[in-house]
Amino acid sequence: MKNRALLMVVAMFGTLFIAGCAMGPDYERPESAMPDTFRQIEDSGESIANLNWWELFEDEQLNSLVRIALEQNKDMAIAVSRIEEARAALGFVRSDQYPQFDVSAGASRGNSIPGTSVIAPISNNFVLAGNLSFELDLWGKLRRSTEAAQAELLATVDAGNSVLITLIADVASAYLLLLDLDTRVVIAERTLETRKESLGIIQARFDRGTVALIDVNQAQIEMYDAEAQLAALQREDVQVENLLNILLGQHPGVVEREPRDIYSVTPVTVPAGLPSELLERRPDVRVAEQQLAAQTARIGVAEAIRFPSLSLTGSLGLASDELSGFFTNDNKTWGLSAGLVAPVFNAGRNKRRVEVELARTEQALLNYEQTVLQALQEVEDSLVGVHTYEREVLSRENQKNAATSAAMLSRARYDGGVTSYLEVLESERSLFSAELLASSTHREQLVSYVTLYKALGGGWTP
Repeated sequence: MKNRALLMVVAMFGTLFIAGCAMGPDYERPESAMPDTFRQIEDSGESIANLNWWELFEDEQLNSLVRIALEQNKDMAIAVSRIEEARAALGFVRSDQYPQFDVSAGASRGNSIPGTSVIAPISNNFVLAGNLSFELDLWGKLRRSTEAAQAELLATVDAGNSVLITLIADVASAYLLLLDLDTRVVIAERTLETRKESLGIIQARFDRGTVALIDVNQAQIEMYDAEAQLAALQREDVQVENLLNILLGQHPGVVEREPRDIYSVTPVTVPAGLPSELLERRPDVRVAEQQLAAQTARIGVAEAIRFPSLSLTGSLGLASDELSGFFTNDNKTWGLSAGLVAPVFNAGRNKRRVEVELARTEQALLNYEQTVLQALQEVEDSLVGVHTYEREVLSRENQKNAATSAAMLSRARYDGGVTSYLEVLESERSLFSAELLASSTHREQLVSYVTLYKALGGGWTP
């Protein structure tokens, strides 16, 4: 009889390996109407996003900064910690699919009967038992919960990849801005020295009575303007250094670097790949898809709650009123039970739960579709930026060359007494502005490649 009971326990818990039906829809990736190619590019070869794109600039300082940021950045560390949290949460949810086994032991002595005031003879009680419990996943509730947790884990991993992409782009953009500011500081310092020299010459001419006081005042105005712009550029330079150090996970301070200008970094050729690759490559698109998958699984959880649940429990152990001879067959105890719980009336609560999950799934689907559209827009915007900055940089260089020539001619004309000092000031002012614009435009062209890389979702391995 006892052996038969043990066989029944084994048989009932053997249902763990029997797969029941799972409620709710199985997840399938939504169909997205993707264009065949991007508007701004003809060559859809291997995308730069499949490479360590920042290495294409051939700048060892930038490569070093990226490596440090990936190792020390705090946002990156938080993202990794969130992945570990999601992985632990998945294990927590998945454990519900398996039997739970506990061991209990107890010893007591007394002469009272629990719940009464009756005095009984003094007795001892010793118990050692193993308890096994298991909820049969008849409708797939536990499996759907595991699917949802697994999708959430994948979404967290992709969110970490998104942090990684943003971090590398921010480091590269800050570094390029730093080079641009270094270049503009040099331009401002040179311009300031030139204007000081000009003021000295004009002051000497005024002292000899050959020029009017207004020429001195105008030279002073331009000198002080150069001083003010230099101070503003130096302030921004320090602030960008501080920003870059924070991205590197370091205290604000000086960023050690070789003296160089923004023109030492040259643009690269960027094939963008196929639009359909964005679904696999952009972490934010992948996050939105995994969130949709998790929400789809929760529909099954909600539907399964509307059906009966069956739980099995069993125990096997020893019980005796004496410790001597405790481990004997005569002291064996066992028990087996099954419990069925079925919802009958809850004022439509379970039905509303399903409707809630259906509505949330619709929202997740719309969010996924919107994320895909946003990704396409960002790539197209970045591509047009890359192409138009090429022409803008060329125009700014031509403007700088023309301004340089005009400044030289104006100074010669003024020295020859052909024109007023106003023409010289205007020409030098135009040159100063053209030099600053040429530097910042070159930097913006380089940043447009960084923006494109970010839009393509590159720099990590799927």
